[in-house]
Order: sequence, then C-alpha cells, then structure tokens
Amino acid sequence: MTLTTLAFPVLTTKRLTLREVTPLDAPSLLTYLADEQVVTQMGLDPFQTEADALDEINWYHSIRTEQTGLRWGITEHATPDIIGSCGFLNRSSRHQRAELGFELSPGHWGKGLAQEAVRAVLAHGFNEWDLNRIEALVLPDNTASQRLLERLGFQREGLLRQYEKTRGQFDDLYMYSLLKTEWQDGSVHNKNTFL
Repeated sequence: MTLTTLAFPVLTTKRLTLREVTPLDAPSLLTYLADEQVVTQMGLDPFQTEADALDEINWYHSIRTEQTGLRWGITEHATPDIIGSCGFLNRSSRHQRAELGFELSPGHWGKGLAQEAVRAVLAHGFNEWDLNRIEALVLPDNTASQRLLERLGFQREGLLRQYEKTRGQFDDLYMYSLLKTEWQDGSVHNKNTFL
C-alpha cells in the first residue's frame, strides 16, 4: 500500500490539528508566505499571489504522490486557517530517513506551537513510517529553529558549506539529526505530551 492510497493522516495535539492542505487554503498560506521574515529562512522570495501559494500546495501534493514526503498544514482547533506547515521531504525508505521542515506565521511565534506540531510529526515519522533518522537543515542565522530542534533532542552534526543555491547565492546549512533510539530512550523529554 502506498502513501497516496491511504487516507491523509490527521494529527491532533493539545492545541493544534495538522491536516492536508487543499487549494482552498491558498489565501491562508499567502498570508504568511508573503512575509519576508518567514520565507527568508526557507530560501524563498516572498509570495506575491495566490498562484504562488497554489504552486506550494501542488508541491505538497507531488511529494506525497511521489512518496518522498508529506506536509501537514498547521491549524489551531478554533479556526480552519492554516498558520504554518510541517512535514517531511527527501524520504528514503531504503535508508529509513527523511528531512524535517517547518514554518509558522509570525503572529504565532513564541507560543510553543511550532514545537507542539514538530513533536507530533516526529512521532508519526518514527512510529508510523519507522524512520531511523530524521534530519533538519537550518541556516546558521536561524537561531530560533536551531533552539527548537535542540530542545527536541536533535544534535548538530556540522556545517554543510555552500550546500544550497537559493535566491541567487550559495547558502551554508547546519545539519541536525535525531535518531529513533534517541527518541525512544528518553533523550527527548516529554515526547508524548502532544497526545
């Protein structure tokens, strides 16, 4: 059975619902992906139109269809609006690893919502996909994401020099990783508190 023949997995935490993003969510995505503060850490230019947001949604659908990833839209229980996204890309079934990515609308920063969403996604990756290793690539100046990953038990493995070309320049990226054994052995404190 493939990822696309299964129902999209909805994840629920204390404050959040992580669900499939649809074309109807394009205005919500545009709201925060048009913000320079958000997209600069993603290596993107600010989105200009709903068509840009629809392209992003189409990418979410393509990685699921290709079975190379899965991206959840983050919503608060009280509203259907997407306030961010979180998920996996570059999944390797053979090597049981995937890369984690996430972003959140600036109006929701500082509330612990990104950490809550990431915990749920990590649990899905390790428990449902049987991943052994989850990686995250972070720009050196993105200290907020680095702190979040470190709180969750990720280890910084090193600097990948000029690893990606984005916005016309080559960017260095820190490689972080979390292993399933670290997730299971208690190094990630309160790992099940999202339930």
